[in-house]
This record gives sequence, C-alpha cells and structure tokens, in this order.
Amino acid sequence: MIEPAFIEGIIKVLLVCIIITAAYIISTRNLLSLVSMYSLQSVTLVCLALTLYIHESAPVLLAIAVVTFLSKVLIIPFFIATIQEKIRIKRDIEFHFLSPTSSLILSMALMLVVYMALTRVLKGTPAWENHLLFFGGVIGLSLMLMGMMVMLSRKRAITKVLGFLTMENGVLLFGMFVTKLPFIIEFLIIIDLIILVLLTTILTVGIDSTLEDYHKRLHRFHLLQGSEEQP
Repeated sequence: MIEPAFIEGIIKVLLVCIIITAAYIISTRNLLSLVSMYSLQSVTLVCLALTLYIHESAPVLLAIAVVTFLSKVLIIPFFIATIQEKIRIKRDIEFHFLSPTSSLILSMALMLVVYMALTRVLKGTPAWENHLLFFGGVIGLSLMLMGMMVMLSRKRAITKVLGFLTMENGVLLFGMFVTKLPFIIEFLIIIDLIILVLLTTILTVGIDSTLEDYHKRLHRFHLLQGSEEQP
C-alpha cells in the first residue's frame, strides 16, 4: 500500500508544475508553445485527479480525469492547433498593459494576496485544517487569476481563448480541492469550452487579428451589407 505522505508529496509536486505551466503561458509569445503548454497543464491536471483518486477513492475524481483527458488534452488542443495552422501566425508579440516580466511579478503578488485572503476565509474550516486542501485551493484560485491576466494582457483573440481555458483549469483545480463541485457541473463547463473553441473555429475570419481589428472587420462587413441592400 502506498504511504499517504508519499501521495501528498506527489500532489504538491504536481501543483507546483501547474503553476510553472501557467507562468510560461503568461510570458511566452510563441503560439505553438502556448498550445503545447496548455496541453501539458491539462495532462498535469489529469495526473492530479488520478493521484487524488488513489488518495481519496472518490469515483468522481476518476471520471473527471477521463473527461479532462479527452476534452482538454485531445479535443480542444486539436481545434486550437488547427486554427493556428490556418491563420499562419506563430507569435503573439502584442501586449495590452503588461509585459511578460511585469506579468510574472504581478502573478507572484496575486498568489501572495490569494494566500492571505484564503487564510482569513477558510480559517476554522476542514480545508484550513488540511494543509493539502488549502494549498490546492491557493493554487487553483491563483491559476484562475493568471488565466484572467492572459485574457486582459494579450491582444490576439486566439491567445485570449487560451487565457480563458487556463482560467477554467483553475476553476476545475479549485473545485477538486475546496468546493467539491458535482461532476455534472464540471462536465457542463467542459462542454461549454468545446463549444467556445468550435465557435472560434467558425470565426477564423478575425481570429488572426486583435479584437480591435476584428471589430473593424465586422463593421466593414455590415457597411457592405447595407450598401448591397440600397436600391
């Protein structure tokens, strides 16, 4: 039988790996590397869910691992890689407000704020008494905020989608450790993400641009439609 202390050590290592992947997603400019790192982050989540299943013997964790592998490791990266190949853009060098360095510094500050906030909120609860659950909650909430930072700091729509997907990984991670969300909720969230990626594939007319350029393209399209309807 595997010692619980050994399993907890593996879980902590996997949580650290998730944060490292998030830091890479925030700082890198290569789109292929972004997709690969998102896939690696999702694989780490799968390994984490399986390790928690061994530790807690909860069937819902095994189901989450299977669905996460199918959707986030196989299906979603395939669609995003297809989009990236069609738009023929390999780098996202434009940032809105934060540079990669400042984004990493802000991420570390956010993790400290999350730690302090959860210390106050969860004090006296089972999650506070179990240091592993508390650590997982801090990492999960921090991952959500880091994904949101990617959405706010990047300009290209495809990179914003990856930020949204990273944020959802944080929701899933937080749910596994703290809130214990029902499996059906996690499944519906994953279905929503698949729909999001499918819609993004359909809207490739503007995904190779920034959101501002995309709005201009749509504006020109409506003007063209209006001119065609005039007698």
